[in-house]
Amino acid sequence: MSIDGSKYKTLVLGASIKGSRFSHLAIKSLVKNNIEVFAIGAHKGMVDGISIVTEKIELENLHTVTIYLNAQNQSSYIDYIVTLNPKRIIFNPGSENPELLIKARQNGIDVVFNCTLVMLNNGSYFK
Repeated sequence: MSIDGSKYKTLVLGASIKGSRFSHLAIKSLVKNNIEVFAIGAHKGMVDGISIVTEKIELENLHTVTIYLNAQNQSSYIDYIVTLNPKRIIFNPGSENPELLIKARQNGIDVVFNCTLVMLNNGSYFK
């Protein structure tokens, strides 16, 4: 089955060039699954041809924001994420944030508490 990656355009928030980080593995897996990927992290770099940038970028028609930052480190991104108007936000383990959860639901954004890597492996990412 071929996936239309543009349908699942994803922003990885908390991206890292360190190969042992789950955000790094998620970028690699998203690319492998033909997903259009954008990445924001604390440090610039490249992962599988995806540029990690350090500034907030304008994105349209975003499907998913997958988060790899703890709640405290998300504070400066909450309004940005809501403004992007993604279809869903994935809170990976350790990234749960009640403030963002409430704002997302108030703005009609689906919220998922799961692991992006697991979702990609079992196919639930594409539902």
